[in-house]
Amino acid sequence: MAKVTREEVEHIANLARLQISEEETIEMQDTLESILNFANHIDTADTSSIEPTYHVLDLQNVLREDKAIEGIPQELALKNAKETEDGQFKVPSIMNEEDA
Repeated sequence: MAKVTREEVEHIANLARLQISEEETIEMQDTLESILNFANHIDTADTSSIEPTYHVLDLQNVLREDKAIEGIPQELALKNAKETEDGQFKVPSIMNEEDA
């Protein structure tokens, strides 16, 4: 049976940047103890005859063949652009001199 102390609960709350009352500390003590006891109960299960798995279902990835295909021409890609410059999309600057 796992035992969680008040100091451990306060330490965890501090790490999580939580302010908890005395009542909440006691409640969290009980909650954490029950979680740890459940985890310990699971540890007692005999898994020696169980084969390790990566996934509970026997799934296979279905991938398409990777083929290089011709992309769209640059002129067509830029056709509806509001502004272009030197064969590229022209967009407003997002950095000020202060940001550089």
